Amino acid sequence: MTSAPQLFRSLATVRLPAQPLHLAIGMFDGVHLGHQAVIESAQHSARREGGLAGVLTFDPHPSRLFRPENPVRLLMPVELKAWFLQQRLGVDFVIEEPFTREFAAVAAEDFLPRLRAALPNLHALYVGENWRYGAGRRGDAASLVRAGREAGVSVFSAPRINLDGEPISSTRIRAHVAAGEMAAVNALLGYAYFALGTVQPGRRLGRTIGFPTLNLAWEPECAPAAGVYAVRVRAQDEAREAGRPAVANYGVRPTVEAAGRPLLEVHVLGESPWAEGTPLLVEWLRFLRPERKFSDLAGLRAQIAADCAAAAEFLAIRA
Repeated sequence: MTSAPQLFRSLATVRLPAQPLHLAIGMFDGVHLGHQAVIESAQHSARREGGLAGVLTFDPHPSRLFRPENPVRLLMPVELKAWFLQQRLGVDFVIEEPFTREFAAVAAEDFLPRLRAALPNLHALYVGENWRYGAGRRGDAASLVRAGREAGVSVFSAPRINLDGEPISSTRIRAHVAAGEMAAVNALLGYAYFALGTVQPGRRLGRTIGFPTLNLAWEPECAPAAGVYAVRVRAQDEAREAGRPAVANYGVRPTVEAAGRPLLEVHVLGESPWAEGTPLLVEWLRFLRPERKFSDLAGLRAQIAADCAAAAEFLAIRA
C-alpha cells in the first residue's frame, strides 16, 4: 500500500510503484453499496496479492457531453468523490480521466490496450455487470472479460445488488434525495448522505430569535427537498467523531428573507465550537417537515423549538 492515497487527474499523469494494480472502473456517483462491492473486490484482491487498489472514474459525466441540455445531476462532485474514496474507503489511488470527445471515441477493442499502455503494471479490472464502455457504448462486461483473457489481465464483473426487490442505482437514490426520503437514501448508500461545506459569515438572524445557525457554503447538483432535517454535524477532519446532534434547514428562508438560491443552515443542539472558515460535514438522517412561510417571527420561533425537540428525540433513539 502507498504511504498516502494519491490522486491523478488523468491516465497520462499516473506514477505508481511497480506493484500489481487492481483497478475498479466506473462513474461511481454517490459510491453506493453496489459501487462499494466493486471497489472492495479490488481492495481485497490487492491486499491478498501485495498490490495496489485504485479507482478509475471520469469527469465530467458523459451526459454533459452527449446531452448538455439535460445532464445527470450528480450526487457527488468529482472532488468530493475522490475524498470519499480515499478517506472513507481507503483506496490507494484515484484516477480522474477527463471524459472528452476524443476519449468517448475510443473503440471498445482499443480500451484495454489504452489502459495497459498507461498502466503497465495493470493486473486486474473490476466493474459492475451493467458497465458499458467504448465508442457507442459497444463494450460490456463480457467483452472486457474476453479482452482481458487475451491480454493477460483478470477481469471481475460484480453482480448488481438489490434492496427491497429492486437494483441499487444512483438514479434510484437521486429520486429519494429529491423527495427528502433520507431513510431510503441512507439504506441504498450504506452510509449517511452528507453535505460538506465551509462555515460562512451570515446575517445572524437566527440569534435574534434564540436559534443561532451555522451557514454553510453548499450548492449540490442533485438537491434534496427543501425543508427541515434531523442531522449530525462534525468537522471534516474529525473522521472518528460521531457528530453533534443538530437541525438543518435547506431552503430559501421565506419568513425572514427569501433567498435567491437555497441555503443550508445548521442549528447545533448544544454547544457549537466551530468558527467561520471551518469545513463541516453534515449527515442527513431524517426529514422533519417541508419549508414554509410563517406570518411572524413568533410563529417561526415556536416551530423551530418544536423541530429541535423532534430532532433531539429522533437522534437520541439513534445514538
